[in-house]
Amino acid sequence: MSCFYITHPEVIVDPAVPIDEWGLSRAGKERAAQLSGRIAGEIRVVVSSGERKAIETVAILAEALGVSVSIDQALGEMNRSATGYLPPDEFERTADAFFAHPEISVRGWERAIDAQRRVETAVRGHLRDGLEDGIAFVAHGGVGGLLLASLDSVPISRTLDQPGLGSYFMFDARNWKPLSFWKRIQ
Repeated sequence: MSCFYITHPEVIVDPAVPIDEWGLSRAGKERAAQLSGRIAGEIRVVVSSGERKAIETVAILAEALGVSVSIDQALGEMNRSATGYLPPDEFERTADAFFAHPEISVRGWERAIDAQRRVETAVRGHLRDGLEDGIAFVAHGGVGGLLLASLDSVPISRTLDQPGLGSYFMFDARNWKPLSFWKRIQ
């Protein structure tokens, strides 16, 4: 068995609502339900970011899988409250800079190296007491790419960012190595 890192699927984007309060769209809920069938029998525990979109994803998975859930605020996406919602093109340029310059705060966002340390510490904290297998972490693509860099012992890079909302990879927690690259939930 291995561990899964799963990102929430599609959300309802509303610039008037704080990003961490966005919920899943209908398509996102359907994709989360599809994933539960794929990982059934492999997951014993699900750990979620405290953001609404991740919690809604976890609720769908936990109900289908009949597993316990815990919430960990440290699995939240990189803090980008300094800018809040950005139009897609502007967000992509800012995210490019976030990954390209991990040691500086881009536009007031949390530094990539700090977000990486935070998510790695959170994941490692849940991998104790013999629970190195069968855990699914449900969170966000940006910090997922940072975790993947840590697992693969490579520099932070945008090339490690998820290919789209609702993606996942597997990893070997004992050896702290990725077992796969990102795959989309189909």
